[in-house]
Amino acid sequence: MNKQIARRQLLKSGLLSLGALASFPYLGLGARPGQDIPLDEDGHIYRSPMVREILPEWQPDMPALLARLNSNENPYGPSAVARQAVLDTVQQGNRYAWKESVDLANKIALKEGVKPECIMMGAGSTDLLEKVAMLQFMKGGNIISADPTFMSIVTTAEAVGAQWKSVPCKADWSHDLKAMEAAIDGNTKLVYICNPNNPTGAVTKADELLDFCSRVSARVPVFVDEAYMELVEGNATKSMIELINQGKNIIIARTFSKIMGLAGLRVGYVVAQPAFIAALGKITFGGLDLAYTSIFAAKASMDDMAFQIMTKEKNNANKKWLCERLTALGYKDYIPSYTNFVIFPIKMKGKDFLDAMMAKGVGIRVFEVQKKPWCRVSLGTADELKLFVDALQALS
Repeated sequence: MNKQIARRQLLKSGLLSLGALASFPYLGLGARPGQDIPLDEDGHIYRSPMVREILPEWQPDMPALLARLNSNENPYGPSAVARQAVLDTVQQGNRYAWKESVDLANKIALKEGVKPECIMMGAGSTDLLEKVAMLQFMKGGNIISADPTFMSIVTTAEAVGAQWKSVPCKADWSHDLKAMEAAIDGNTKLVYICNPNNPTGAVTKADELLDFCSRVSARVPVFVDEAYMELVEGNATKSMIELINQGKNIIIARTFSKIMGLAGLRVGYVVAQPAFIAALGKITFGGLDLAYTSIFAAKASMDDMAFQIMTKEKNNANKKWLCERLTALGYKDYIPSYTNFVIFPIKMKGKDFLDAMMAKGVGIRVFEVQKKPWCRVSLGTADELKLFVDALQALS
């Protein structure tokens, strides 16, 4: 049976000190402040049947992070034009941003090639994942997803009374679409697919996913989380947004947190059929959740293609360099990543590895996947990744 640890207990232990929160975002992958955190018998965070996350051993003299590689953030943003947009509009921060949020939604609709009534804005895509879970599962039912995957929509669905039916990823870490389809029953109210997936970084092929979404959405809604889609290189996969104009019961989530570097400014959106957006609008203000300055930062970021191209180029160059270094150090079993992070199995106990990295000022995440320790490292700057590789080499 899983233990539970509440936020107040963590505060008492010092884990949730301001320094700890800044250094280790353990609340990621779907956990929220104030939520009871399920722990297994070893004191690891219970993420899913396949995944546990290991917490660091905090010490009073723990150094500040020299390399923040634990949050899948864009280390280059916000862009200069986004920062200027914040400065130019902060004086309107005393005003509600109704019209401005509608203007942003219209701009997004034009970009995505859908009608404006297909767009719902939110304070990051995670906010909308959780709102969709509340809408779909307030009367129970079950949700189907891969394991491992990003857990926000699953944990919220369970919190409001849903059951989770997890389907292990395939050997190449892509979604097992056949098994997911077979898991659908009369109580299934949503199928969730994170593509590219977090925390694995793997993709599911576009043609297979298009076929799955097109057919399965006739039975139950399919939610495709595309938070990392804009970082995908080449034609490994693609967005499912084209299915919206075909009338399919698909929900697509996108974010400004990754390629546009606005994680702390919280802007995201979903694309879905107008009837679903209208239903979602009954439980959320949508665009009114956005800060006035965030709206203008998002609009500016959309137009700043040079920054987006730079981010993608640096992300891919740093990823290639990192994977070459991992191979050279004997860590050849990393999962090919289409995101801004890489995950790979490590050669020592996960807790020892995490604490040693943190002691060197390098923030990473450590998971036990199928009871084996793995490190997930975000793609920071070249200098940050060099610090990580140097620390890894010292531990190898």
